[in-house]
Amino acid sequence: MNEQQQTGVITFKGNPMTLLGPDVKVGEKAPDFSVIGNDLSPVTLACCEGKTRLILTVPSLDTPVCDTEVRRFNEEVAKLDNVEVLVISMDLPFAQKRWCGAAGIENVTTASDYRGGTFGRAYGAFIEELYLDTRAIFVIGPDNTLLYKEIVSEVTAEPDYSAALNAASAAQPAMA
Repeated sequence: MNEQQQTGVITFKGNPMTLLGPDVKVGEKAPDFSVIGNDLSPVTLACCEGKTRLILTVPSLDTPVCDTEVRRFNEEVAKLDNVEVLVISMDLPFAQKRWCGAAGIENVTTASDYRGGTFGRAYGAFIEELYLDTRAIFVIGPDNTLLYKEIVSEVTAEPDYSAALNAASAAQPAMA
């Protein structure tokens, strides 16, 4: 497989990491993907077509920064209509389901990229050295256009919550 590399784009605890996959651009059609839901069913780009999708990739739900990030988006998305939040990690679906239950997560959906990091590789968010998806946010409009993208430069740092939520909110149709 000939994958594109984006060397030195991010760091993990200050160490440069290599991201694999294309540098998807805002304004382009979002690449399709298939990850595994908590019930072991496939989750794809089409799963919430017609809605705005806020897709978060995190290394593992069982880490402090990922835990904080997902809890924050779980609270914030409750204020938005017609927005689906999908959190993708390499955690197994069973571990994700357990974590969501223990954390009281009700407003986001988790899915696993454990089968080779196909989402991360399709979106340029797969860390070659760690075999994990990096911390990133993608906002995809109802028409499958990529509206916002943030690849967090240091994996252990939190994302720009406001920018992502503003992008998701701006994608909403005006109320009549």
